[in-house]
Amino acid sequence: MFATPLIDSALIKLFRFRTRKFMHMEEADGQVPPAPKEGGCYLYVHIPFCEVLCPFCSFHRVQHCHEQATRYFTALRAEIWQYHLAGFKFEGVYFGGGTPTIEPDELIETIGLVRRLFGVKEVSVETNPKDLEQPLLGRLQAAGVTRLSVGVQSFDNDLLHEMERYDKYGSGEETAARIKAAAGMFPTLNVDLIFNQAHQTRASLERDLDIFLSLGANQVSCYPLMTAPTVKRRMETAMGVPDRRRLRLLFGAIQRKLLPEFTASSAWCFTRHGHGTDEYIVASENYVGVGSGAFSYLDGTLYSTSFSLVAYEKRIKEGLTGIVTRHQLSEGDTMRYSLLTRMFGLGLDREWARRRHGRKFFWVLWGELRTLELLRAATRTKRGWQLTPRGMYWLMLMMSEFFESVNTYRDAMRAHVQAELEAAGKKALRPATTQPVPVCG
Repeated sequence: MFATPLIDSALIKLFRFRTRKFMHMEEADGQVPPAPKEGGCYLYVHIPFCEVLCPFCSFHRVQHCHEQATRYFTALRAEIWQYHLAGFKFEGVYFGGGTPTIEPDELIETIGLVRRLFGVKEVSVETNPKDLEQPLLGRLQAAGVTRLSVGVQSFDNDLLHEMERYDKYGSGEETAARIKAAAGMFPTLNVDLIFNQAHQTRASLERDLDIFLSLGANQVSCYPLMTAPTVKRRMETAMGVPDRRRLRLLFGAIQRKLLPEFTASSAWCFTRHGHGTDEYIVASENYVGVGSGAFSYLDGTLYSTSFSLVAYEKRIKEGLTGIVTRHQLSEGDTMRYSLLTRMFGLGLDREWARRRHGRKFFWVLWGELRTLELLRAATRTKRGWQLTPRGMYWLMLMMSEFFESVNTYRDAMRAHVQAELEAAGKKALRPATTQPVPVCG
């Protein structure tokens, strides 16, 4: 089905070279950035709190503390107000984490604020299997949530034990029953599954997909296991290290199981009867990230907020946003970012690219576009370029490579937070890890 591993390796090396400057961040002043001149904009809201810190997770997350979370949500809503006062318009909102549903009252209030200020109709919320219960589901439904995404990762109990999720979130059988009961409550019910775990077999992955197909959920996002340097060290003892040489085999199994009953919405998201996506970076040309550890992309500039919850709250009280670093991409890198996100979303519209970047887009990226054609990863159409099932694999590789570079940046920012906590005498480390967690109070 796919080309040789040598081509995979060559493409990844070329992608790393072409995107090597994407995350070269520098200090920012913390003011609200300019609203995008053209194109749509999405709002991402980061809730970093979790009941348990899974050993494989590279996202910015901290151990849940009710008092701290309450203060955090207050600051979060104040930051959202700043973007409203600056004239931003949003097409939709995505609440990610962490676990956004860990503080239901605060989450519902924040959803209500976003809907009142911006009139958004698309509201996506991440949750964990344990929270798929009434009355919370009914409250989310009444609050206007249109997409609920459940971080299942696997239905295999052995893998759930390795991921340290079994005791906290329940068995695969319990999770499946909760999903089946929730099916139909929301326009989109998404299930997140991770593939290429160290001890995951193709049979185990196929069983996960068979279970998913029996539950009535209408979307599944199949992510390759993505890591960062510190995460790899944690995983070595808890889960083992994934073998990237198996990615083609496992991704092929995913496509065979899901297509054509499900339609690809991105290179790793599949939807039944619809075109919803799991990635806000694909849903809109620009996005604003609010909260600690969030990223924004506006008209070719990347922004990152503070990874320190203490510093984040302080900045908001001072009338600043959470933004602490930024990077203005070069014209060529801006075009490459557009190509990555558009093709990851299954196609590039020629008129959109000409309107967004001008005619030079096609000669600056001639090599990339021609390579996709020669590899039969994309076909040329009347409107532009369409990703093929074969190309989905390579775009999955490239997007996971991009996210791993973001994870490396997160690693560096977390190291800074750890030093800050130790200097303040507030170090609270989870046993057997080096992951810093803020002290309650």
